[in-house]
Amino acid sequence: MRFVRAAVLAISLLATARTASAQWILVPMDRVQANHLRAYGVTYWVLQQSQKAEWLLNYRGGSFLLPDTPGVRREAALRGVSIEPMDASAEARMRATVAASNMEAVPLERAPRVAVYTPPNSEIWDDAVTMALEYAGIPYETVWDTEVLGGGLSDYEWMHLHHEDFTGQYSKFFLTYGGADWLQDEVDRNQEMARSVGAPNVPEMKKRVATAIRAYIEGGGFLFAMCSGTETLELALAGARVDIAAAYADGNPADPDASSKMDWGRTMAFTGAQVQVSPTVNAFSDIDSHQVNTPWRKELGAYTLFDFSAKFDPVPSMLTQNHVSVLPDFYGLTTAFADNLLKPATVVLAHEGTWAKYIHGNLGEGTWTYFGGHDPEDPEHQIGDPPTDLAAHPNSPGYRLILNNVLFPAAKKQTLKTD
Repeated sequence: MRFVRAAVLAISLLATARTASAQWILVPMDRVQANHLRAYGVTYWVLQQSQKAEWLLNYRGGSFLLPDTPGVRREAALRGVSIEPMDASAEARMRATVAASNMEAVPLERAPRVAVYTPPNSEIWDDAVTMALEYAGIPYETVWDTEVLGGGLSDYEWMHLHHEDFTGQYSKFFLTYGGADWLQDEVDRNQEMARSVGAPNVPEMKKRVATAIRAYIEGGGFLFAMCSGTETLELALAGARVDIAAAYADGNPADPDASSKMDWGRTMAFTGAQVQVSPTVNAFSDIDSHQVNTPWRKELGAYTLFDFSAKFDPVPSMLTQNHVSVLPDFYGLTTAFADNLLKPATVVLAHEGTWAKYIHGNLGEGTWTYFGGHDPEDPEHQIGDPPTDLAAHPNSPGYRLILNNVLFPAAKKQTLKTD
């Protein structure tokens, strides 16, 4: 009898161990989540540990399914992230719901290596993506022109463009900040960089950088850009010759026929734009719908995320996961994109009336995503404003869109190949 009881006890303990090992932790991403932004950091941490995770598209705001381990529980507690233990029965019910609805469970396989293209003197709070990465606890490295032109992007799966002006006009800040030391430092640094890489001037150097970024995407890289990094990258790829004003002229004067000489076959998102060559108008082109620093500036409204089929369109579904669908708009040097200038293959992820706020597309083996605006929680951001404190915005839906893009390359490759 003792032997039988011992055997029964052993079988019972083994069954218990198997049940425990099969349990999961659900990281809900609907309105019950205490800290949406750091939930991405917990998920990234799991992938760093070479553990598997799943992204439950359209299930409770795009929740994450993580292994139930002491480490995961510890990380969630340290970061203030809400979790819900899920036993085998609860998991079965969840999977039945996902299978029968406009939902999908996407495996996440590895933590993508992240690069932020940013000038050497930039501060963390200069850029919304850098702030999001820091707050979420997702590691990243910085690169600039030397690394890009030297082939260094091959070390990274995902790259973000700081709000750079790839036309070489220094965002036309000379109109307002011509005497500022910080702007002169930026000019001196860029001109020295151009000399060091053998470029005749800064606009030509930035065109080379833009071409290298395009090649990175074509070879399988994932690009995410915001603010002026979107519009000016495209203008540089199209070969815009623009005015950088007499104060900073370095052999590349304005070409009044610049728009007619553009090669839109090299761009990814836009075609047929009119370049703003006047040195007295603080705009790059008519791609930006709001023209924020001009007399014809458009007022902010709200933008709406499109609802995609998680089963048939998993990629745009991943990029739009959120706990709200209508978000307040926010300005940037490039705020949103004119619909009539989008290439036919461009996927609009969010729109504001006749303007596209958030767009995505493929190039070769890689993808690009553009998000208009500077800071989702600072609608009227101005130079010199205090930095945004994300601890005051842990549930920011705008910042969630940024972090969707960071995790996007972690998805299983078969998923990313579907269109």
